[in-house]
Amino acid sequence: MVSLRLLSLISLVSVVLASPKYRDFVLHERRDTVPRGFVHNGPASVNQTITLKIALNSNNLAGLEKALLDVSTPSSALYGQHLTKEEVEAFVAPTSETTNAVNEFLSSHGITPTTISPAGDWLSFTVDIAKANQMFAADFSVFTYESTGEQTIRTLSYSVPAALQPHVELVHPTVAYARFPIVLPDVTATSDAVPASCATEITPTCLQALYGIPHSVPSQSGSNISVSGFINQFPQVADLKSFLIDFRPDIPPNTTFSVQSVDGGSQNLDIQYTVGVAGGVPVTYISVGSENTDGIDGFLDIINILIAQTSPPLVLTTSFGFDEPDVPAAIATKLCNAYMQLGARGTTILFSSGDGGVSGVHSKACTTFIPTFPSGCPFVTSVGATTGISPETAATFSSGGFSTLFARPSYQAAAVAAYLKFLGSTNAGKYNASGRGFPDIAAQGENVVIVNAGTQVLVAGTSCSAPILASTFSLLNAQLLAAGKPVIGFLNPFIYTNIGIFTPISTGSNPGCNTNGFPATVGWDPITGVGTPVFANLRTAFGLS
Repeated sequence: MVSLRLLSLISLVSVVLASPKYRDFVLHERRDTVPRGFVHNGPASVNQTITLKIALNSNNLAGLEKALLDVSTPSSALYGQHLTKEEVEAFVAPTSETTNAVNEFLSSHGITPTTISPAGDWLSFTVDIAKANQMFAADFSVFTYESTGEQTIRTLSYSVPAALQPHVELVHPTVAYARFPIVLPDVTATSDAVPASCATEITPTCLQALYGIPHSVPSQSGSNISVSGFINQFPQVADLKSFLIDFRPDIPPNTTFSVQSVDGGSQNLDIQYTVGVAGGVPVTYISVGSENTDGIDGFLDIINILIAQTSPPLVLTTSFGFDEPDVPAAIATKLCNAYMQLGARGTTILFSSGDGGVSGVHSKACTTFIPTFPSGCPFVTSVGATTGISPETAATFSSGGFSTLFARPSYQAAAVAAYLKFLGSTNAGKYNASGRGFPDIAAQGENVVIVNAGTQVLVAGTSCSAPILASTFSLLNAQLLAAGKPVIGFLNPFIYTNIGIFTPISTGSNPGCNTNGFPATVGWDPITGVGTPVFANLRTAFGLS
């Protein structure tokens, strides 16, 4: 072990002497301890290779954010005038100075990188561990994820030359150890009989009655939905067929979905409530496999692929996420800004908020509240869960709270301030009162009927709520397109401008961390957002009546 470290130091000295411009290193990212759930096994073999990605600083992200809000805020003169792929890339692209600086640094190490993003803000290259340690004053080591036994190579810190620091957003994967605590529905068995009451079993018919969701869409509307799935959660065609026969007999039982594979994914239960609720809207299942090197379970790979598409999905729903403390700030910010790019082009992005109340994605012991990611990103719409029908109440598992990484966006400032005034000193010190509040909106998430392996079962979780809302807004998109109007795109400014059109959820709480969590109330709250949709009200607000 000592000899390997000595070799690394000798190599580092030689590189520094050969490249005086890159002599002074500045710490760029660091973890103080080995992340929860991982065990440090020692240094990685110096001869083993690793694929690294460098994220270059973009030239005008502030301009892109302004453009996004301009096209997404109902009162703006530019509302609905979504940007083209090329217009977004013009904001995201690094300056020539940045590109040249990073390429010069890599060239000094004999590296010719590959550009892996349309805007040129991501570069990729493969080197051996000895070289990676030299280039970034790092100590790449082997870590084992205890729950699965999976081994991965990471470092607890890395540095970049001071001359390079103004140009580099992050090097990845380095300090990113995030692994899914997975947002999956809890499952309980039920009878094979069609549910007799929406009070105990939620079906598409119940959702149509509760929210006024239409049964069909105008023909040739152009609306579509993409459902992203991870870690071997696959939809089953046979189960979808049974689901449609049982609960949507007005939809042809052979209706299916397209599959797009990322990182070797194959062909989740979200499909039944997109195909089955958004009758007539084409659905694509994006299956993200385990063959990824992006360091964050495929989240980076899928978003880079969607950004590169000429026509990205109009609605994207995801029922997976992480505890925010497990995601380094730099990669969380980079992913969040990627969601901003899609939103500016007209994609409505929905993420389930999680199922751990105020304790994160899943319930766990904690002393301070744990927000979830990507729900804390201000450029996505976070979805919480409700239960019951007379009236709906907040589901106790519905994750919600305030981000510690992202500041409160302007579009929700008034609504969150009102809630904090209502909350008073309750839970003081357990959450970041200045952070982005989530979720934004909610839908049914308990006692939801699906077909699994040929049997009807009940499921619960915000992973039920997100595809229900994805279907709702894709049907609205269909009607907007048929009327010659622009699609919804980034939804949040509309939500907070029109809080009164949603059904408020005023009862319930989301306990965790040895507290009762946050209480629900009329207006916005960090359990169910502004409430649940009323389709007729949405139509009116979007000028369709």
